[in-house]
Amino acid sequence: MSKNNYGLALAAKEHLVSGLPLTRLEALIFFGLSNLTDLISEMRKQGWIIKSRKITMAAAVVRINQNAVLKPPSNLPQREILCTEYWIEL
Repeated sequence: MSKNNYGLALAAKEHLVSGLPLTRLEALIFFGLSNLTDLISEMRKQGWIIKSRKITMAAAVVRINQNAVLKPPSNLPQREILCTEYWIEL
């Protein structure tokens, strides 16, 4: 992870540590972090127990719209597109 992304990664890490789940889409929109998987890999190496599962893009959009406005194209099959959601096992 580069030094330029340290603040972005720290914000995303704090989000995860607070017990909230995070997808790549949310990481990009809320924290400007374009590569969440690098952060997840680094945290796992540090000993964090991070779980993951697939959710629909529609579910991720609903969560995003609680704090921001995201309007995907109407012809996008949001219920068929899957995103990986990560969270810390506490």
